[in-house]
Parts: sequence; C-alpha cells; structure tokens
Amino acid sequence: MTVFEELKARGLLAQLTDEKEIRELIDNGKATFYIGFDPTADSLHVGHFMALCLMKRMQMAGNKPIALLGGGTGMIGDPSGKTDMRKMLTPELIQHNIDCFKVQMSRFIDFSDDKALLVNNADWLLELNYIDLLREVGPHFSVNNMLRAECYKQRMEKGLTFCEFNYMIMQAYDFYTLYQKYGCNMQFGGDDQWSNMLAGTELIRRKLGKDAYAMTQVLLLNSEGKKMGKTEKGAVWLDAAKTSPFEFYQYWRNIADADVLKCIRMLTFLPIEEIQAMDSWEGSQLNEAKEILAWELTNLVHGKEEADKAKEASRALFSGAGNSENMPTTILNPEDFTDGSVDILTLLVKASLATSRGDARRNVEQGGVSVNGEKITDIKTGFAKTDFESDFVLKKGKKSFMKYTLA
Repeated sequence: MTVFEELKARGLLAQLTDEKEIRELIDNGKATFYIGFDPTADSLHVGHFMALCLMKRMQMAGNKPIALLGGGTGMIGDPSGKTDMRKMLTPELIQHNIDCFKVQMSRFIDFSDDKALLVNNADWLLELNYIDLLREVGPHFSVNNMLRAECYKQRMEKGLTFCEFNYMIMQAYDFYTLYQKYGCNMQFGGDDQWSNMLAGTELIRRKLGKDAYAMTQVLLLNSEGKKMGKTEKGAVWLDAAKTSPFEFYQYWRNIADADVLKCIRMLTFLPIEEIQAMDSWEGSQLNEAKEILAWELTNLVHGKEEADKAKEASRALFSGAGNSENMPTTILNPEDFTDGSVDILTLLVKASLATSRGDARRNVEQGGVSVNGEKITDIKTGFAKTDFESDFVLKKGKKSFMKYTLA
C-alpha cells in the first residue's frame, strides 16, 4: 500500500484538487506542505490532533511539513465556524501562545536538519502596506465569490465585520508567500477552510502564472477530526497542566462505540492491516479497542510512562483491578470539614465536578453520584476524616471521577 493509499484507507482525506498529481507528490516524498495553526489559546487541543498526526505520517514518508503559526492571522481571527467575532488577542498573548505551540509540535514533528519548518506569518503579514496590498492582491479577489464561501455565508445574517472579511485574503497570501519562499506546493486544512485554501491557489495562478498554479495542490481533511475534543468541562488539551494524562486517556477510553475504530484508523500509527482486522470486533472487544486507542494516543502526547499510569488508573475505576495512585486527586484541607465531616455537595464543587451547590444537588438527586461504587442519593450525606484514610473515589455520571485525600 502506498502512502497516498494509506491516507485514503485511514479516512483522512475528504476532498482534493488533483488526485493524480497529489498521489505522485506524496508517494515520492516530493510534497512540501503546510497546515496553519492560529494561536488562539496557550495549548493545542484534540481538534488539532489529526492535523499533527497527519504531518507526522507525511514526514515519516519523506515529505516536508511546514507548521505555519498564525501570529499575523491571529491578530484578526478566522470567522469560519463561528457565530460571533473572535476575541481580539494582544500581541503579547499571541506570542506567548505561539511559544507554547512550538513546544507541543516538537513532540510530533522533527524540525532538525531542515526536515520540517516552523514559520510565523506575522513575519510577512505585519509588514504589508495596506495600499500596496489593495493594489497588488485586491484585484485578484471577487467579492461576489467570497460572499458565496460557506465560511462567510453563515455569518451574513448575524453580521460579518470587515476585519474578518479580510481573513481569506490573508490565508491566500500565506500560501502565495510559502510557495515563493519555501517551495510549498501543498496545503491541508479542515472543511471550513476549503474556500480559503482554493483562494490561495487562485492567487498563485493570477500572480505567478499557470505553471506555478499547476504545481500547487489542496487537500481537505476529514472534518470529523476537528469535531473531537469537547467535554462538559470544555476542550481536551494537549498540555498536561490543562488536561492531565489521565483525563486525556479517559476521554479516548470513553469515546462512543461507533467512533472507536474510526479514531484508531485516523489517529494511531498501528499498521492498517492490524486495524482492518478489528473491523469485526463488537461487544466487550470494543472496550479493548478503546483501551488500545486511549493508550496509543496518550503515549503519543505524554509518553509511555504516563500512558501506562493512566491505563492502570483507568482499570482501577472500571474493574477495581488497577492502581488508583495515578487518578486525578483533590486534596481536602482542614477548613473543608465542618464539625468533623464534609458533605457530598462540597466534595463535588471542590473538585469542579459541579459548578455550584445547586448543580451538585441536582446530580445527587438524579442518581448520578456514587462513592467507591455505592450510589449517593441523600444530599446531606457527609464523610468523616477517617473515610479518606483509604481509597475514596467519587464518580459523577459515567465518565467523571475524582480521588480525594487529606492534606
């Protein structure tokens, strides 16, 4: 199976401009490709995961990745997939986020010996003169065509700012610049980026001619990867300080049965033949598949030691057969106890398993809370300090767990 065939077999590609040319470039290690990451937070999240895995997979096949950090585009904000304008970030915060991204990307991509590039579009976008941009780039964009793009259409009723309207032009200019400076001949992105990516190839054609245009290709990633990573607590981050290795492992361990094999296929580096043999798995075998998925991805992000710890802690929760030492833990201080005990509502709020005592009350009354496997239905249930001298694990719903210890 060729590299391109494997990408298709794994379900990573949704749409592309010229399959024959793309196949030739990828299979022969001639693709210099880029994926853009706007630094809107201080950590990458699970929504970025498929892109990072794809970059790693392509690099392993001899192709050259360019990780484009949006220090310039991040100043504006991409309207794609948003119902309101993104919050404006300060230059200092954008730079801080970029520095965080660089560290995380290095776990997936080998930047040594010019095997990959890490570039910041602020280097060229912030130097642009507005009048020059209007004269040199503006004439190559049709407002009518831009308004037909899905990323703009969905915002027209609620309001699209002129600031955001320029995002497509900036992303197109990125491809144009990367082609000229680094020989970048390919761009990957999610389905909400398709119009922006095509605008880049069109700008290259208009500015540099048909020969240059013929050398550039665009590939649309399977959009399901970008939809991952949302929980009731928010995003699932790749930074261990924001989402612990155990929480990261648990996210994948608790994924829906219908998604587990799809995720193994798209995100892990297990041989495709081994994955195809799992297609007939069902019932209890799907739990084994979830363990495989969770361990493989936790190993990729946090390393083998943390993946092993998370697996042990998870098994302790599900079957009582593992080690609870590595579960997420909340420490109880003397002030948490009133007259020698702490009530169940306080425990839920203290561990952020409930947003308020009212929220905690609802969870208990609805039968969604248990301690060490025993359901708690009385909101006045309290626990003495001696209850925390051995394992004390509180479970909310099917997926949220917390271990408690004394300070």
